[in-house]
Amino acid sequence: MTLLGIDPGLVTTGFGLINNTNNKNKIIDYGTIVPDKTENLSQRLNTIYEDLSYIINKYSPSIMVIEEVFYGKNVKSALLLGHARGVAMICAAKKGIPVFEYSARKVKQSVTGNGTAHKSQVQYMILNAFNIKNNIPIDASDALAIALCHLNQIKLNEL
Repeated sequence: MTLLGIDPGLVTTGFGLINNTNNKNKIIDYGTIVPDKTENLSQRLNTIYEDLSYIINKYSPSIMVIEEVFYGKNVKSALLLGHARGVAMICAAKKGIPVFEYSARKVKQSVTGNGTAHKSQVQYMILNAFNIKNNIPIDASDALAIALCHLNQIKLNEL
């Protein structure tokens, strides 16, 4: 089973692919999609769509896991984040890939044991869990954490 984790954003969208075979997790790829900040919203969304479509076509993930919208004080930011999430979900839907969603708190709890962990703590746990020697972009480590969270949930449900 190959999972595609997505940390959506209009400035930076993180992605991470994990293959799980015989309860062994292996990173396939990870990175970020960074639309040009000078472009209008529709062009930035199209960049996310095109790049995610390419990733999905290249790796054929069986599941997409994406971070839920968090409720904050800035409604406009939440709405814009929703656009990026929607684009990612449409990419999955067009290929018939089921989508699972988790809150940031749930992801942090699953990966670090602390639902209020800082992004750097999540990144540290991902680097250690997969024995990665070099730093990776924080958005990519968040995307890998989202995918790992889903794998942890599957294990819990099997108990």
